[in-house]
Amino acid sequence: MDPAVLISGLKKRYGSLEAVKDVSLSLQPGEIFGLLGPNGAGKTTTIRCLCTLAIPDAGRIEVNGISVLENPRLARQYLGYIAQEVALDKVLTGRELLQLQADLYHMPAKVARDRIPQMIELLELGDWADQKTGTYSGGLRKRLDLALGLLHQPDVLVLDEPTVGLDIETRSAVWQFLRDLKAAGTTILITSHYLEEVDALADRVAIIDRGVVIASGTPNALKDQIGGDRITLRIREFTPDDEAEQAKTLLQALPCVQEVIVNEAQGNSLNLVVEAQADALMTVQHALKGGNLPTFGIAQSRPSLDDVYLAATGRTLLDAEIAAAGSRDLKAERKQAMKGS
Repeated sequence: MDPAVLISGLKKRYGSLEAVKDVSLSLQPGEIFGLLGPNGAGKTTTIRCLCTLAIPDAGRIEVNGISVLENPRLARQYLGYIAQEVALDKVLTGRELLQLQADLYHMPAKVARDRIPQMIELLELGDWADQKTGTYSGGLRKRLDLALGLLHQPDVLVLDEPTVGLDIETRSAVWQFLRDLKAAGTTILITSHYLEEVDALADRVAIIDRGVVIASGTPNALKDQIGGDRITLRIREFTPDDEAEQAKTLLQALPCVQEVIVNEAQGNSLNLVVEAQADALMTVQHALKGGNLPTFGIAQSRPSLDDVYLAATGRTLLDAEIAAAGSRDLKAERKQAMKGS
């Protein structure tokens, strides 16, 4: 089966910043594909290139076999893009915005007359369609944004952080809506910070870090590659380096322990991959006690997508987000200092 979306050798630079170093992805028709990674990893740049909103420096991008770079106008007919930030004209009503979207896509008047009510019904916007969008709640704005992106019935729907900032009930409704779209044959590409969202929805996943794909596959296959269960423990609330290394050496010698990672960003907590056996937790605790090391906190769980990211990079997605936020704050401070000098 030919892929619905093909991205090969994608590269994109903004001045001195190499936003995307080398990204290759292939999406099959009718699947939900999750793109994970911290802010600054290259997710949004990748989808902007796919959606003809940015021109890559190198690489190949196709939608339904059509080159996005050589024939962007035709490719757009098969693409629906819903950005992270909902940008709606607050003066217009939901129905008026849908009509405007239909005009921008040069939809025949009869088609638009039929399809706009369909979108309003599908997204359950009937009670608010003729109210100005400036009065809409966050959940209503997201639903209208979905309606706008789906109005021309794209084969491929691209969503950048589709549920960020939404309450649990609205997020659940969006999840079900995306499952229904998939069942109808729509190919969906999602970027998300919510690991449980991608785990619950995606048929396949790719994790991007610093502009490169570091892992890809089905969520279960990626988690199975880690092997065994995950034990997370803290010797102390903030463990000294020497005690963390002592514990690592001690625990690596246990037959049930497959791997030990010291997470410096989280106060030298230790992340263990262990054989899935009932007494693994007790064995680890007994070993620490025998080495005269305390246990501040300990928990055992099945592997998650965050464990996949941790295994590939040595840090969790949350750690990466915090580091990225710190870097942005530092750059802002330096820029402000230069203005003041």
